[in-house]
Amino acid sequence: MMLRVEQGKGGKDRQVMLSPTLLELLRDWWRIAHPQVWMFPGRDRVNPMTTRQLNRACHMAAELAGLPNWVTPHTLRHSFATHLLEQEYDIRVIQVLLGHSKLDYVPRRTMSRSGQLS
Repeated sequence: MMLRVEQGKGGKDRQVMLSPTLLELLRDWWRIAHPQVWMFPGRDRVNPMTTRQLNRACHMAAELAGLPNWVTPHTLRHSFATHLLEQEYDIRVIQVLLGHSKLDYVPRRTMSRSGQLS
């Protein structure tokens, strides 16, 4: 399944993959929280969650999972790209999924971790 993300990184709209497992979790969240405007509202419920709130939630989840405290939402983007490379997805597909206009913008550290490119 694909999910449309509006005003994502760099203010860009893009399509992202949504796993069946995550879809189920989001449906459960929707049933429990009954969000009125935003799927993940901020403190005042009228505005979306702020980047600071998202970073805090990411740090808390990483801590609960026993991961290093340097995990950020951006780290998750790199991990996503690395997993796709390890599953032998074409680098151009990953480029589009990350929303990069040029292959040069796909981080070298992501590509070199899988051994695909150096």
